[in-house]
Amino acid sequence: MERLRVDRQLEEALAHGPDPLHLAAVFGLDPKTAIRYAENARTLLTAAAEGQSPTDGPHEK
Repeated sequence: MERLRVDRQLEEALAHGPDPLHLAAVFGLDPKTAIRYAENARTLLTAAAEGQSPTDGPHEK
């Protein structure tokens, strides 16, 4: 159940942009938690835009 909740929150951050205020309002998250989800979403979105896996380093492809 916990994994489903985490996935849903990250999916929301990816779909609506990495906005911690939006995440806090929609899910009632603590500000620090909302910021963490937003940062993770931003990392994933940036990696996707650059065409690399989020776990790849800058010189790995």
